[in-house]
Amino acid sequence: MSDHEPSGRTGSWAGPLGRGVVRFLLTVAVVCGVVAAGLLWDAGGRADRERAGHLHRVDATTTANASNTAVEAWRGARSESVAAAVWEYPDNNRRSGTVDVPPRTPKGRTVTVWVNDDGTPARPPGNTGELVLVSFAGGITAAGAVVASGAGALHLARRRTEGRRLAAWAHEWEQVEPIWSGRLRRDSGSGSGDG
Repeated sequence: MSDHEPSGRTGSWAGPLGRGVVRFLLTVAVVCGVVAAGLLWDAGGRADRERAGHLHRVDATTTANASNTAVEAWRGARSESVAAAVWEYPDNNRRSGTVDVPPRTPKGRTVTVWVNDDGTPARPPGNTGELVLVSFAGGITAAGAVVASGAGALHLARRRTEGRRLAAWAHEWEQVEPIWSGRLRRDSGSGSGDG
C-alpha cells in the first residue's frame, strides 16, 4: 500500500447504516431465538404428555441394600443410588431389575418406581427443569446461528464493496497521479526538442 492509497475504512460498521444493519440482525436473532425456544417448549411438553400416558407408577421391593458407591447420580438436590428390586407389572407379571432408590435404602424396603407399558423401569414423567434447559439452549443456538450467518453475509458483502471501492480508487488514481505528481509535465517537456 503506497502513501497515496486511502488509509481509512469508509465502510465501517460504526456508521449509521452499519449500526442499523447490526441492530436489525440482533433483532432478528432475538426473535428467532424466542420462536425456537417456544417451539421446543411446545414440542417437549407434547412429547412429555404423550410419554406420561405410557408410564405407570408401581411399588417395588428392594432385594438388596442400596449401592452407594456404584452409581451416584445428582437429580436436583437429591443424590440417588441404585438397588436390585422386584415389582409386578403388567398384569401381575413379576419383574426384577436395578432401580433408582434413595441412598442407604435397606433390603426389603418398598420404593416407588416408574415403568413403561412393558414393565421396564423408566425415568419419571414431566421433568420441567430439563424442558426449560432444552428450550433455552435451543433458543440460544437458533439466535447464535442467525447472528453467525448474518455476520458472515455482512462480512462478505463488506469485503466485496471494499474491493470495488479500492478498484475504483486505483482507476481514478491512475488518471490523477501523473498530473498530481508532475510526472506528466516533465515527460511531455523533455521530448519536444526538435521543433
